[in-house]
Amino acid sequence: MTDLTAGERVATACPSCSPELETVHEVLTTGGGQATIRCSECGHTHKQEIPSESELERDVVVSQDGESFTATADVPREETLAVGEEFLLETDEAIMTVRITSLELDDTRVEEASAEDVGTIWTRAVGNVTVNLTLHPKGGGREETRSVTVQVPGDYEFMVGETEELGDEEFTVEGIHVRDDAHGYDFDKMDYEGDAAVAKDVNRVYARDESTSAWSAW
Repeated sequence: MTDLTAGERVATACPSCSPELETVHEVLTTGGGQATIRCSECGHTHKQEIPSESELERDVVVSQDGESFTATADVPREETLAVGEEFLLETDEAIMTVRITSLELDDTRVEEASAEDVGTIWTRAVGNVTVNLTLHPKGGGREETRSVTVQVPGDYEFMVGETEELGDEEFTVEGIHVRDDAHGYDFDKMDYEGDAAVAKDVNRVYARDESTSAWSAW
């Protein structure tokens, strides 16, 4: 919110008489992150959030399960944005957690920049994610290896040596390959027992299939 005071006038759309075009409104009261304002054209009184001059509206491209869509976010003007950072994004459908994967400045992509310089924030959804699994049979026949996917919360942890039961799949984790935008890991491929990564950081899990019927000839 800007530092508004009662009696000030602001230009904004009126939901009663002018939902598409701005009209002059008088500020009646402020508080709670909103201002109570009255339209000078029709007298309608309503509450509305007035964007702060210290915030910038930026386009956000969200990648989710192989598809993408565009939204907008208000970012503090003095903020420095960086690849790997996460934030809550409010869209028409839901509020979701997203992670920055790239920052677009004109025609270039960078990993860190001031919000004032950024044109588009490229992200991927990390609240709930799809994880790729490569499963091989207990006997070790690599020619029978199969790939499947599972959907889990972004903070779900996979650990080398642990047996998981997710959906119709049961498997023992043998290796984890983490994403390029994941931070806090010593290696991008982990295969020692006890190594662990959360699902939103995982590019692929390699595992031994424990499903009893997975390799049935029938």
